[in-house]
Amino acid sequence: MKIRNLWPGVVCAAAGLLHAQSLPFEPALEAGQSITGAYEGWFANPDGSFSMLVGYFNRNTKQAMDIPLGPNNHIDPGGPDYGQPTHFLPGRGWGIFTVKVPKDFGEKKLTWTIIANGKPTAIKLWLNRDYEISPFSAAADVGPDADTPPTLRFQDFKAEGAVVQGPQGLSTQRTATVGQPLPLVVWVSDDGKWFSNSGAKPRNLSPIPVTVTWSKYRGPGEVIFSKEKPAVEKLDGGDTKFVFNGKSATTAEFSEPGEYVLHVTINDYSGEGGGSGFQCCWTNGSVNVTVKK
Repeated sequence: MKIRNLWPGVVCAAAGLLHAQSLPFEPALEAGQSITGAYEGWFANPDGSFSMLVGYFNRNTKQAMDIPLGPNNHIDPGGPDYGQPTHFLPGRGWGIFTVKVPKDFGEKKLTWTIIANGKPTAIKLWLNRDYEISPFSAAADVGPDADTPPTLRFQDFKAEGAVVQGPQGLSTQRTATVGQPLPLVVWVSDDGKWFSNSGAKPRNLSPIPVTVTWSKYRGPGEVIFSKEKPAVEKLDGGDTKFVFNGKSATTAEFSEPGEYVLHVTINDYSGEGGGSGFQCCWTNGSVNVTVKK
């Protein structure tokens, strides 16, 4: 069984890059606090390379922040851009992007530095044996009964479009106009299974096993979603390998022109971060939007 860390190793840059099993303590305040990268762990890819799963923790309870790539938001060496967010919502962002490294990466390390409200933090990303995870199957589950992540499509089930399952993500491109709502539609499937340490069925289990959450990931202006957590409509047909197939729709409106990235997370019954911090079972997607006047 793979080892899963409920919290990533993190530490403020001023204290050095030391791994710990919990995020550093700071008082919960509405604003003025730091933002720290969060290393969820790594997994092997079929081609022999590795992917490191990364999220963040914004300690501000109400302050969302935009931190552009550069001196205050960089991953090195080779950065500053490894696909990390530049928009940070309050609270914990679980495993929202992956950094792919070659099979000969060995004992090398990457460092993600974030300076928010004048407070620097840094974490290291490396292939520590204790941080190996299995994001495509819930902890302790093996075989056909394992809980696996939902699937995500940006096209109807009947269309021959790309599909993804898991945190590596699926991307698509759109264009929009300032002040005009951009329709955002996803098609999702799920096995309807769950994981719990006791094996007990969760209480008040919803007949809809997936939730859809949208957020701004990058971009120069404000993004307003008609619904950040739009409802998921159950559909007949779809992917016959899964017990649930559905569709979810919302819109996004942009305050100014530029290049944006919108992020969508599809969670199953295990919830955010796998319910108890396990690195399964959710799926990521992104929409790259060119917004014109």
